[in-house]
Amino acid sequence: MTKLRDKTHLVLYTLLAAFLALIVFEWGMNFNGITGGGVLAGKVNGRAVEYRQYQEVYDNLVENFRRNAPDAEITDQIELQLHDRAWNAVVDQLLLEEQLERFDITVSGEEILASVEGSDPPMIIRQNFTDPQTGELDRERFEQARMAPENREIWPQVEEIIRQELKVRKLEQMLSMSATVTEKELDELVAREFAVWNAGFLAVPYAAAGSQEMFAVTDSEIRSYYQEHREVFRQAPTRSLAYVVFPAAPTGRDSMSVKTELEALVPGFTETEDDSSFVSLQSDRSTTFDQRYTRADFSPDAAREVFGSGNLEAGKVIGPVADRGAYRLIKVNALEKGELAVRASHILFRVDASDPASRVQAEAKADEVRKKLSSGTSFAELARSYSDDPGSARNGGDLGWFAKGAMVAPFEEAAFAMSPGSVSEPVETPFGLHIIKVTGRDDRVLVGSEVVREIRPSGTTLESVRRTATEFLIDAEDNGFDEAAASRQLDIVETGHFTRTGMIPAIGFNNQVSRFAFEHSEGKLSDVLEVQGGFAVFNVTGKNTSGYRTLDDQLRQRIESILLQEKQGDALETELEALLAKHGNDLDAIAAEFDGASVERRNELQLNRENAVDPYLAEAMTGLEPGAVSRPVETSNGRGVVFLVSREWLEGSDIPEEREQLKPLLLQAKTQQLLQDFFEGIRQTADIEDMRKL
Repeated sequence: MTKLRDKTHLVLYTLLAAFLALIVFEWGMNFNGITGGGVLAGKVNGRAVEYRQYQEVYDNLVENFRRNAPDAEITDQIELQLHDRAWNAVVDQLLLEEQLERFDITVSGEEILASVEGSDPPMIIRQNFTDPQTGELDRERFEQARMAPENREIWPQVEEIIRQELKVRKLEQMLSMSATVTEKELDELVAREFAVWNAGFLAVPYAAAGSQEMFAVTDSEIRSYYQEHREVFRQAPTRSLAYVVFPAAPTGRDSMSVKTELEALVPGFTETEDDSSFVSLQSDRSTTFDQRYTRADFSPDAAREVFGSGNLEAGKVIGPVADRGAYRLIKVNALEKGELAVRASHILFRVDASDPASRVQAEAKADEVRKKLSSGTSFAELARSYSDDPGSARNGGDLGWFAKGAMVAPFEEAAFAMSPGSVSEPVETPFGLHIIKVTGRDDRVLVGSEVVREIRPSGTTLESVRRTATEFLIDAEDNGFDEAAASRQLDIVETGHFTRTGMIPAIGFNNQVSRFAFEHSEGKLSDVLEVQGGFAVFNVTGKNTSGYRTLDDQLRQRIESILLQEKQGDALETELEALLAKHGNDLDAIAAEFDGASVERRNELQLNRENAVDPYLAEAMTGLEPGAVSRPVETSNGRGVVFLVSREWLEGSDIPEEREQLKPLLLQAKTQQLLQDFFEGIRQTADIEDMRKL
C-alpha cells in the first residue's frame, strides 16, 4: 500500500514535465511557444520546431547539469542524453498544446489568481518559495517577490507558466473522469495488502520436458515468429562498423617520467606542514589527504613495498610506489593497530542453482582437489587447472588483500577466521564452492596523505600511435580495409548494429564515432578517431533504416530460445494436466514424475513483503479459493502448480475500513495509468520528424 501511495503524486508531475522542462529552472524564461522562421530542428505533425528554441532548451539542461554537478564531466553519453531530453521536451510541449487546443481548454486571469492564493499553489511557486525547514509555502517571501518592482517584467512570464500548468490540470481532470474502480479490482488489492496465505508451490523446469533435440525449432518457425511479432523488434535506424584499434598505452619512458616527477616532490612533501594544500596542488586525486590505509588499499606488490618500508614512521615519505597504473607518494602521519586485512587465494567450483547435477559435480571436483592438496600438490597449480574463476586462476588463485565487507559473507567469515598457511574445507557462497587458502593477515593501519600521479601516455607517445594509425588509413584507402589489416596482422572488430544515441558495442558512447557512422554510406572509411585508450579507424559495414531490427544471428538465437521454451512449456502443461487429474493436490507425487522439480510450502505468506516465491505462481495463487489447486502456470523457468491451503486476514485488520482507504488510492493509480496511456498513444501516432544532426 505504501508503494501505491507513493505513486499517486506523480500523476500531475508527469503531465507537467513537458511544459516545466522548458522553464529553464528559473523565472524569466522566454515562454512564447514554438514559432517559425528559422533553421528547423524538426517537425511535429507538420508544426515546425526551430533549432534556436530546441538549442535553448538544451543549453538550459546543460546549465542545470553543471549547477547540480559542478565537478562532473559532460561525456559523450551525457551530451547525447541531454540532447534527447531537450528534443523530447519540445516534442511533448507541441503534442500537449495540440490536445489543449483540441479540447478548447482555457484559463482566465481570475483562475490564475485563485490558484496562486489557494491552498494548492502552482508548482513554480512551490519550487521557489517552500521553506526547506518546514516544507510549507513561505507566502510572505512570495508576496514580497511578486510585488517587488524589479520583478514587474518577470511576473507576466510566470503567469503564462501558471496558465499552462492549470490547463494541464484541467486536461487531467477531464480525462480522469473515465477512470473507474470495480469491486473485483478492490477485492484483489485488499487481498494483496492484508491477506495471509498458506500454500504449496510446485516448480518444474523447462529441462524436465526432455532434451532440446526433442523440440527442434525450424528456420521457418523462426521467420514466422519474427513476422508475427515484428512490432516487438521495432527500433530506431541503426548502423554497424568494423574497426581497427591502435592502443595508446604508456611507454616505459612515460612511466619513468612520472616516477621522476614524484621523486622530485619528496623533499617538499616531507618538509611541508600543510599536507592538505600540497596534496590538492600536486595529486591527480584530491581526496587523498588524511586517510587510513590498510594493505587492502594496495595491490599485493605495492602493499609489500609500503608496509615493508623502512620509512614506516611519522613524518617520513614512502615511494614513489607503482600501483595499478599510477605512482603513489605516501606521507606517514601515524601507524596504528586497527582494521584487519587478509590476503587469500581460492579455487572456485561453480554451482548452477537450477541444475542439481552441477552441485554434485562441484563437490566431486572439490574432493579431488582436497586430496591432491593433501598429497603435496601446489595450491597455485591446482587453482590454475581447476578454478572456475579465470581472473584469479591465472594468478594461482590469488585474490590479493581485502578488508571486511569486500567479499560475500560466507567467504569473509571463513577467511577472517583462518590463520596464514591454512586451507579451508569447501565454503559455499552464491557463486559456488570455494577452497580458500589464507596467505597473510595484517592489522596495521597507516594514517597519512598521498600524492598520486596517473601513468598516462605522453604527447610524444600519442603522436607516435596516431602516426601508425594514419599510415594504416592510407594503406586501407589504397588497398582496401580488410587487406590493409591482414597485411599488418591487425584484428578487425565488428560492432554489430547500434542506434544513433545508443552505446556502440566495444566502444561505448562516442559521439564522434556515431556521427561518422550515421553521416556516411557503407564502405566509407573514417579519419583516425580518438577512442577510449587509443585511436581507431572505422569502416561503415551496415545500414538499417527500416525501423525494425534485422533477423541477424543474435536475434535468431533469441527467437529460437523463445520457441524452444514454448514447445517445452506446452509439453510440460500437457503432462501436468494428466498428473493433476491423477494425483489432485498431491504436489509431491506430481513432482516425483519430473527431473529437477521442486515443491515449496509457505505458511503466513504476505504478498506485500519480499518473498522468494516465483511471481507467476504468486499471481496464480491470488485467484484461487482455499482448498483449490491451479491449472499449470507459466513460471520464470518453466511451468508450475499452486495448491492454496488457506487464506486469512492479518490480525487486527479492519477490512471494511481498509477498503475505504484503498479505493481512492487505487482510483488515482488507475487515473495515472490512463493518462500515461493516453499521452503515449498520442506520441506513437504523431508524425515526428527529427531533422537534427548531432
